[in-house]
Order: sequence, then structure tokens, then C-alpha cells
Amino acid sequence: MQIGILNTDTIKPEFATKYGQYPAMFSRILLQADPSIQIKGYEIQRGEYPKDINECDAYLITGSKVSAYDDLAWVQELKKFIISLDQRKKKVIGICFGHQLVAEALGGLVKRSKRGWHVGVDSVQLNNDASKFGKASQEFKLIYNHQDEVQKMPDNAKLLAGSKNCLIAMMSIDDHILTFQGHIEFKKEYSQDLLDMRKNILGDLKYEQACQSLENETNELQVTHWILDFIS
Repeated sequence: MQIGILNTDTIKPEFATKYGQYPAMFSRILLQADPSIQIKGYEIQRGEYPKDINECDAYLITGSKVSAYDDLAWVQELKKFIISLDQRKKKVIGICFGHQLVAEALGGLVKRSKRGWHVGVDSVQLNNDASKFGKASQEFKLIYNHQDEVQKMPDNAKLLAGSKNCLIAMMSIDDHILTFQGHIEFKKEYSQDLLDMRKNILGDLKYEQACQSLENETNELQVTHWILDFIS
């Protein structure tokens, strides 16, 4: 199985030195789940795309510091590619910004959350439509780091999981698109570095609560297995 990682960000050099860029972060967790996977990276901000849509079995869209509603040429181009992938029923995985951009590209709506930043470890619940992944009300924990949110899904999307802090945390479209607001690729150390960087923006209370939440166990490996099962 070959997965194409559509990278939509460049993280700070001091962080990249410790954790790698996003393709490296995703490669780590994907290969931990299945060492036989082949991974190919595409630098979307530089206009790198597959020469053929069938170059990979599935495409994964990473997080980004920009917003899904930003009027940037490369964001608009990626939306067009998502529409093409959807029309061809290619497997697509969206994480954080990827989750939001899929929603925006296919008729949903993304806006800044009135609740402010959603950071740290959060537990979300599967619902009845998520029977492929577990029982209704089953919880799973991931690291979150966002202030934009999907407020309206595409008309043909299904809500699969959410929480009071993230109403649309997981959604799918038919059998070819699966997206998550939470991060499977983040190490807790990287999340802590991001929290430290934004401490003044978050405020003392939210910062301290988010730091404390990192003591919780997370289920990124389980969610990665869900993703690989979905793709295959």
C-alpha cells in the first residue's frame, strides 16, 4: 500500500530538528502501525502534486498554520484536487487542517471557534454511525491543537465522533473519505512545545489545563489502525 502525504505546512526549524517535518511525523506513526507501508511526500505549498491520481492508493492531508477559508492560491488548488479525488472515489484522509479543508472543498463550512483554542488531550465519543470503528459512546483520546473548526459538514458526510469541545471531531464521506480534527502524528513533547510557544495567547488557565491533559494516555496508534483498515 502506498500513501501519499500532502504536506501543507513547514514547521519551525527548532521544532523540525527535534521532531521532523509533518511527513516525517506521519511516517513514524504509519510505519509503527504497518512497517510494510510505502510513503511518498508531496509539498503542496510548492505546487508538488502526483503526476497521476493513481500514483498512490490513498492521500493524507496534513495540518497547517493557515485556515481552510484563506484565499491563498495553493489552498484553492488543493481544494480543486480534493474535489477530483472525491469524484474519482480515491481514498482520502484528513487530519486537523486536512479535516477542515475537505469539509470546505466539498460544501461544508469552517470558521473560528467561539470557544477559542482547543488544545491538549481531549476524549471524543463515537456515535451510532461509527460502527465500523467501535461501539456507540466508545471514547478515544487524541491531541488537539486548533482554533478553527468544521461548523457544517458537506451534505453527504456522516458525523462519526465529537465532544463538547469539538462537535465535529471525526467524519466520513461514503467509503473513501475519513477525517479527524485530532492529531495522530503529534508526540506529547511536540504538543508541549506548541503550548509553551502560545502560552501568552492561550492564557494561564487554558495553558495549565492543556499541559495537565498531556498526562492522559492517547489512542493515536488505534486511530492509525482505523485509518489503515479504512484505506485497505
